[in-house]
Amino acid sequence: MASAASISTSFSSLTLRSPAPHLASPLRAFLKPQQQKPSISSLTASTFVAKAGDAETTYFDNLDPDEEVVFDPPIRPEDFVPPPNFDDVALESEDEIAAAYEELYGPAYSGVSVLGNDVYVMDSKVQKKTGLGGNLKKEKVKDGFEERVVQVSRVTKVVKGGKQLHFRAVVVVGDKQGQVGVGVGKAKEVIAAVQKSATNARRNIVNVPMTKYLTFPHRSEGDYGAAKVMLRPASPGTGVIAGGAVRIVLEMAGVENALGKQLGSKNPLNNARGTVVAIMKMRQFRDVAQQRGIPMEELWK
Repeated sequence: MASAASISTSFSSLTLRSPAPHLASPLRAFLKPQQQKPSISSLTASTFVAKAGDAETTYFDNLDPDEEVVFDPPIRPEDFVPPPNFDDVALESEDEIAAAYEELYGPAYSGVSVLGNDVYVMDSKVQKKTGLGGNLKKEKVKDGFEERVVQVSRVTKVVKGGKQLHFRAVVVVGDKQGQVGVGVGKAKEVIAAVQKSATNARRNIVNVPMTKYLTFPHRSEGDYGAAKVMLRPASPGTGVIAGGAVRIVLEMAGVENALGKQLGSKNPLNNARGTVVAIMKMRQFRDVAQQRGIPMEELWK
């Protein structure tokens, strides 16, 4: 009986009491059932205005997605002309396409280099034809320059899987009118190596100063690497007395009377470039007189 009395007292102490007067209003607000807001589906065509701006958004919820909608296009005007079909339009010619590109991006490159000669690397008229084995054959350049092969040698490169064989070609180009260039190129085939070296030579054209007797105006010496080249003017009728790559460079430049000597290394590439260095050191009489500010007659006084 004592235990039952203790349990009853404990339950009596846990009975709910009325809330304090200062907590009554918040608790009532919390326990008060909230009013149910109208759902969007119950609205037929309602307009909601956003707080951030004045844009209005309209929702149409009474439309049936399965309902068939009849397409009623507008009536065409009387002077309406339908556009032509894409397949019926005549194709544009290459001249019209080129004119449109030039109108947008400016005039196209004419293919003429700074020296006034056509370089096939930048000439768009060069036609590439596919030969046997998939090799590309280029048409011979008609820019007034002649080509002479100085040397073709085999070079190898040691790689992880073995050795790779290539060909190196040294070519001299010139117009025999005072312009000459030396180039070198490497490729897996001899023809491709010669073409690359000829292109490289056209990019390294130099002017050769000459007198009316087609000889040098004065002596000059040039060295490239271990090769040293000595050039001397000669009287008319002497001819070109030189050997190796020096003779080829002078003949392609148009020199008819000159003396040349190779000193040091016999490497054809270094001797050809040494000849070009010696030519670049030469100056015409009028250039020297203009630099000194005196007439040409006073140079020999």
